[in-house]
Amino acid sequence: MARALLKFVRVSPTKSRLIAREVQGMNAEQAMAALEFTPNKAARIIAKVVASAVANSGIDAQDCVITSCRVDNGPVLKRFMQRARGTASGIRKPTAHILVEVEGK
Repeated sequence: MARALLKFVRVSPTKSRLIAREVQGMNAEQAMAALEFTPNKAARIIAKVVASAVANSGIDAQDCVITSCRVDNGPVLKRFMQRARGTASGIRKPTAHILVEVEGK
C-alpha cells in the first residue's frame, strides 16, 4: 500500500469531499480519466495526488485501486472586507489536507 498526502491546499474541504467520495474504490487509471473531465478545482488537485500515490507505489496505474481518499479540514485563513459605513465583514478562506491511499490488485 502506498499513499500520498497534500497539505494546506487552498480548496474547500466540503466541496473536495464530494469528489473524493466518487473516486474511492475506483481503479487509479479510471479515476484519473474521470477527474480530468470533471470541471472542478478540487478534481484537478485530487488527480495530482492520485498520480503521486501511484508513482509512490511503483505499480502501474492499471493495477492500482484507490482504497482510501480522505479530505480533512486544514486551518482557515481569515481576512476581512471593507463594507459600508466603516464596517467590515469577515472572509473565510478554508484549506484542506488530502490523503490518497492506493493498493495493488
